[in-house]
Amino acid sequence: MTPDLTGPSREAVRPLLRAGARVFVAGHRGLVGSAVARALTAAGHEVITRGRDRLDLRDAGRTVAFLREVRPDAVVLAAARVGGIMANDTQPVQFLEDNLRIQLSVVAGAHAAGAERLLFLGSSCIYPRRAPQPIPESALLTGPLEPTNEAYALAKIAGLVQIRSYRRQYGASYISAMPTNLYGPGDNFDLETSHVLPALIRRFHEARRDGAPSVTLWGTGRPRREFLHVDDLAAACLLLLERYDGEDPVNVGCGHDLSISELAATVGEVTGYRGRVEWDASKPDGAPRKLLDTTRLAALGFTPRISLRDGIAATYAWWLERTPTART
Repeated sequence: MTPDLTGPSREAVRPLLRAGARVFVAGHRGLVGSAVARALTAAGHEVITRGRDRLDLRDAGRTVAFLREVRPDAVVLAAARVGGIMANDTQPVQFLEDNLRIQLSVVAGAHAAGAERLLFLGSSCIYPRRAPQPIPESALLTGPLEPTNEAYALAKIAGLVQIRSYRRQYGASYISAMPTNLYGPGDNFDLETSHVLPALIRRFHEARRDGAPSVTLWGTGRPRREFLHVDDLAAACLLLLERYDGEDPVNVGCGHDLSISELAATVGEVTGYRGRVEWDASKPDGAPRKLLDTTRLAALGFTPRISLRDGIAATYAWWLERTPTART
């Protein structure tokens, strides 16, 4: 096994991602991919992209051919079918099959093209529903998954095993990162498919705009979640590409959480909504708590920069600027 690059000696280690590297970012139009592309460009790397209209990453043959043609030095696999509780619970086939196909195509294509580095981005939902809190990377596969996103989680777990297998069989310098709940510019605000934070922003904004006396939200409001701004994630991804070469996944989070009801109160303050918040306990809560243990990432020198309130305010402003019909 290649050792972790952690601790004080990291500054003396030559970066694993060379200066001016050519990096293919799969999923560059999404929340995560767009942030990673911005961070790579700012660091002086050449970012290679290909939109879904020109390349369906579920198509293994075309994906391998594309990567062999462009020969990237590194690949960041940020492409995925993602969504909130409702989407995961009602479309498990698509969440399982699409993500498996994307992962198999891109990782196999990177290997065929001789890419020196690959970063696979998973999700904190891979951990057991009743995992210890904060969740260490060692909790993987130690208990049952959260039923509402089991299909997506299993696809991401398969991706972790795929990365580890390429390392063991081929000596590939491929790594995996497990981000916590993310938000920021580029987020999805569709109420049918979005995650909790952008959905709350939109719900409270529209309630304020329409003068609604109350907003009803799913669940009890008691589950606790951790949120990380996507630009902080991108900074962590760049650090991992440069400094980490171990087969174990690395959690990426901010190290603290809050309840969904506390999150709703913060979003209400940012959006200016002053009405009542009611909870529909007949709807699923999801896992009771998901807080990641980020000790491994902190040892590499990572510290998040963007506070939750500031990040929510900036995300709200970003959405308003790009959604003229939402402005009041």
